Amino acid sequence: MHVTIYTTPTCPYCKLAKDFFKEKGVPFTEVDVAADPTAANEMVKKSGQMGVPVIEVNSQIVVGWNQSALQDIMEQNTKKKVKETA
Repeated sequence: MHVTIYTTPTCPYCKLAKDFFKEKGVPFTEVDVAADPTAANEMVKKSGQMGVPVIEVNSQIVVGWNQSALQDIMEQNTKKKVKETA
C-alpha cells in the first residue's frame, strides 16, 4: 500500500492522520507543502483543495481527516491483495 500525506507543521489533523497510519503499521511518505511549493501545487492538482491533510492511498484521494474513509480504503486494498494472492 502506497500512502502519501500532504501536511503542514502546524496542522493538528495531519498529526492525527500520521498517528493513524503509524498505529496501523502502514508506512507513509510525508510531504510538507508549507516548505515545498511544487508539492503544494501537486497536491492542489490531485485534490482540488488547498487545505491539509490531503491523503493519497494507492491513487485514491482523501481530503481532510476522515478516519472512516481511510479505514474503508485500507479494507478495500486488503481485500484486493487477498484476491490477488489467492
